[in-house]
Amino acid sequence: MVDSLFTKIIKGEIPCHKIYEDDRTFAFLDIHPKQPGHTLVVPKQQVEFLWDLENEDYQAVMATVKRVALRLRIVLDRPYIGELVVGIDVPHAHVHVYPFSTVEESRFVPDLSAEPDHNALAAIAKKLAF
Repeated sequence: MVDSLFTKIIKGEIPCHKIYEDDRTFAFLDIHPKQPGHTLVVPKQQVEFLWDLENEDYQAVMATVKRVALRLRIVLDRPYIGELVVGIDVPHAHVHVYPFSTVEESRFVPDLSAEPDHNALAAIAKKLAF
């Protein structure tokens, strides 16, 4: 199996703005966020679909999603946290976790062709890092 973009990030081959890591999961900021703090939670084991993970890995991912969601809500002082599983774009299971305050913010679609603001991402990652 060819390493996915996320596997390369986990291995340190591609830089990221990491906020959390344990033995089964890895969480880092999306470089094209819906809102500041938009985080991707991935299993360290490369499996294309979340639903195909072994139960222990699935439970670890969802425990990390909860951990990240609570941290986003507290640190960024946002009333709502969205959770989204789409299963496309990268063939590696992942959950989007993002803070928002309004319906409009939750529906925002970022410009994927825009250059990432790595200074802003680094500042938010520093606040959110566990």
